[in-house]
Amino acid sequence: MNGKKILFLVLGLVAIVGLVVGTWLHSRSNVLAVTTAKAVREDLDANVSGTGQIRPKTFVNVGATAFGRITHLYVKEGDHVKAGDILAKVESVQPEATVSAQKAAIQASETDINSYIAAEKTAVANVSEAKADLQQKQLDYTRAKELYQDQLIAKQDYDAKVAAYNMSEATLQQRNAAVAQALAQTASARGHMDQAVASQRANYDSLDKTVSRAPFDGLVTNVPVREGETVVVGIQNAEGSTLMTLADMSVITAEVKVDETDIVNVALGQPADVTVDALPGRVFKGHVTEVGDQALLRTTGQATSTSTTGTEEAKDFKVVVTLDGIRDNGTQIPDQLRPGLSCTAKITTAHKPDTLTIPIQALVERDAAKEAELFKNNGKVSPTAAPTDPGKAVPLVQGVYLLVDEKNRLRVKFVPVTTGVTGTTDIQVLSGLKPGDELVTGRYKTLRILKSGLAVKRDNSIAAPIVDDSTS
Repeated sequence: MNGKKILFLVLGLVAIVGLVVGTWLHSRSNVLAVTTAKAVREDLDANVSGTGQIRPKTFVNVGATAFGRITHLYVKEGDHVKAGDILAKVESVQPEATVSAQKAAIQASETDINSYIAAEKTAVANVSEAKADLQQKQLDYTRAKELYQDQLIAKQDYDAKVAAYNMSEATLQQRNAAVAQALAQTASARGHMDQAVASQRANYDSLDKTVSRAPFDGLVTNVPVREGETVVVGIQNAEGSTLMTLADMSVITAEVKVDETDIVNVALGQPADVTVDALPGRVFKGHVTEVGDQALLRTTGQATSTSTTGTEEAKDFKVVVTLDGIRDNGTQIPDQLRPGLSCTAKITTAHKPDTLTIPIQALVERDAAKEAELFKNNGKVSPTAAPTDPGKAVPLVQGVYLLVDEKNRLRVKFVPVTTGVTGTTDIQVLSGLKPGDELVTGRYKTLRILKSGLAVKRDNSIAAPIVDDSTS
């Protein structure tokens, strides 16, 4: 009999325990499971990404400067050249002949000048001779005049001396005029000589234009012509007028497009990490050197100011990142970095060291006054609360749901927060939280229906694959 009593007693205890456990499990089944995270202090970077291609800061299309057939091409695509290196030659028969003919003309002019200089010397000597003769004739005239006045010579002899004096005087004037003429002829010959020399400079320039030289140290990136083809002096980029493209690879840039929603955060001087698809594993340091003002249509790349269509579509802005010449580890930018390679630039728009951060997905917008009332009533609307006017807009406040531990019972409470810089997955908190505060981060469906005051249970086993399943 005692054995039966003990058995009934044990069975009763088991039933009571089962009832208690069942009641507890039933109550727990109505508690929301949430994933949580804590507010922590850490370094936070805000980044903006853009895709584009590698471009040299300086590049030129070396155009044809003379008409003719290409006789020599000294470089090919991918060659590195130095400033002044000969790149190509165009046939130069006619310019060389013109230079040779002009050389002969210049030599003839030099001979003429020498001849005129000799004539000048002859004319000057003739003037000296005429002066001496005039001096002699003047003495003869003076003596004849005195003798004639004393009636010692005949008038015929006197008249002969006067005529001889006048003729000598005229001869001197003639010789002086000859000197002036010789000087004028020499000056004219010198003028023709200067003209010939100036023309020769133009001839040398025409001959020099048949030879194309590198304007700076660089890389040959495109050679659209071949030896034997005829090139013309024409409009830039016109067919047959461009010999090759030369890029100055001493300064390399990454020209990328940044979405219009992010461009307001990009500024000159901001640091950037550039990765190139063709060079996996390499990260090149750089900084922003240009931020475009023109919006570009994403489909066509055309500036909106020149677009004639009225359709609205996504837009980008051009941003130029100049790569630093030497990386942090001291290695030079590799030669494999060529213009046109696809690249991605990650620009750091803000850096906040040791700042309070929370996951972005924890942020929600709620009616702060209503949430405070819900917390007092364990997530239920108070019967005495004034009804809300559906036609009146309620201002929403940004905040998070904070976990409140009340005697081993977890409830959530809406706490307004002020945020700052937004990182990739975290956001800066300026006010409203302190380090170590635990808050609800998901799931999305749970956050959407969560209210202050509700009891929750922590379940971070699903924290890793948190996704936005709003569409599910």
